[in-house]
Amino acid sequence: MKERLFEETATCDVLVGTLSEKWAIKLGLPTTVAVGAGAFDAHLGALGAEIAPYQLSKVMGTSACDMLIVPAEEVGDRLVEGICGQVDGSIVPGMVGMEAGQSAFGDIYAWFRDLLMWPIENVLPGIAGFDEPAIEKIRKDSADRMIARLSEAAEKIHPDESSLLALDWMNGRRTPDANLNLKGAIMGLTLGTEAPAIFRALVEATAYGARMIMERFVNEGVRIDGVIALGGVAKKSPLVMQIVSNVLDKPIRVARSEQAVALGTAMAAAVVAGVHKTIPEAQAAMGGGFETEYHPDPAMVRIYAELYEQYKRFGDFVEGETLC
Repeated sequence: MKERLFEETATCDVLVGTLSEKWAIKLGLPTTVAVGAGAFDAHLGALGAEIAPYQLSKVMGTSACDMLIVPAEEVGDRLVEGICGQVDGSIVPGMVGMEAGQSAFGDIYAWFRDLLMWPIENVLPGIAGFDEPAIEKIRKDSADRMIARLSEAAEKIHPDESSLLALDWMNGRRTPDANLNLKGAIMGLTLGTEAPAIFRALVEATAYGARMIMERFVNEGVRIDGVIALGGVAKKSPLVMQIVSNVLDKPIRVARSEQAVALGTAMAAAVVAGVHKTIPEAQAAMGGGFETEYHPDPAMVRIYAELYEQYKRFGDFVEGETLC
């Protein structure tokens, strides 16, 4: 494997050449177009969302990607245990980029939606009086509205009123401490448990998973001054964002850009092309700012601090009983 790997790396602000004649013809562009070194999509999304030192940038979509940049001289030879990667210049040149994340985030909500859709997909087609166009309309409208209606109902449930506790390991655990053999779990179910309560427990579980990541950074000596969110869940779900803010006990700023990855790519390209001198300069000139900021509710922070401790104990039990 080592023989097939590269030996040199380049940051996203580095000019690696110009457009080849073949691609220039295909794209209708001149061969003088500058071509920069590539980078991970999430890392460029962090650029577009205006990541700054000690600001945890969270891509909150089907999965979650957590990124942090720290000045190299402040990191020294310290390695954060149990995260996905720690690479000099991987996000912003001159900074050490650190990456963690959850292997399922919005996918957990989608899984629960699909679970509730089972009767519509499998029972309704066999009921007399429903033709295929009517079934398709019911199927589409139900799927489109399910998460929104669950969120509306879940928002009315107080954390103290529910006995439910869930683990967000439906797709294994990515960080901290990767273990893809782990499975999700829900405890505290009763005959009175309804779908919105389960949905809220799943949302809270993803928030607890996010806190596990944040605490790992802090416990390893890397401070976090603020949180920046981007991605579909960050844009679409005030319920999720407020719960995450309460669980983390941190304000969360949501990037205004609808396409933060594309914007970050444009920022890097602007530096490669010489329009801006550095990535921070490009961010300052091209950034879209933030559209929303969520602030933790002190009363909820206290409640969730206790529930988070239960989540950790539940997780320890399930992990201890998991056959690997």
